Amino acid sequence: MKPNQNAGILYIVSTPIGNLKDITYRAVETLQNVSLIAAEDTRHSGILLKHYNIKTPQVSYFEHNRFTRIPQIIKTLQSGSDIAVITDAGTPGGSDPAYKLVRAAIEEDIKIESIPGSSAILTALVSSGLPTDRFLFEGFIPSKKGRKKRLEAIKNENATIVFFESPHRLGRTLKDIYAVFGNRPAVLGRELTKMYEEIIRGTVSELITYFSQKPPKGECVLMYLALNSITKISLHKLKRFY
Repeated sequence: MKPNQNAGILYIVSTPIGNLKDITYRAVETLQNVSLIAAEDTRHSGILLKHYNIKTPQVSYFEHNRFTRIPQIIKTLQSGSDIAVITDAGTPGGSDPAYKLVRAAIEEDIKIESIPGSSAILTALVSSGLPTDRFLFEGFIPSKKGRKKRLEAIKNENATIVFFESPHRLGRTLKDIYAVFGNRPAVLGRELTKMYEEIIRGTVSELITYFSQKPPKGECVLMYLALNSITKISLHKLKRFY
């Protein structure tokens, strides 16, 4: 079905994950020209908008206000106004409710345009040294109930597994991964593209030891190898492999 020609366009705009220079000309132009920006945290995105002298008004859009905010945004789009949706960092929809807004817009025949750019998932993955030809992004592992069940569900995946994790839960998550998967090659990227960017490569047990002595700070992307096809290879060869 063709989009409603009288409605505005919903732009999915990628923003920097740390370094403010990592934004495209097209993204800046789009944010300047739309009627409204739907931001995960208007205070956070305000820093980026001020840096590029973007004066477009903002409205908050996040998980806990989506039930009231989505109808408001859709109504504004139907009136003919263009809107951009952004997340705190990176590409909207990776681990935030942007996809729910996109789905609602599609149901109303509103045109969607994606403005590509930074992604913490891909930035970490391509720097990890782990296989990139097949990977599974699992977002944030549950903080309480269902953690082990979630890991068990992906135990047989022939892929590199990618998680987002908070620094204060990282140690527990690494121990849970070790309990379910054993000692696999693992990589932790934190503060990506920022001044104190750090990428730690080793095994799950080595990362447990490292971060028990040096607690992590900042946003983390955790990756580990979950390839059944190489489970019979020695750990030494696994480390050499990646």
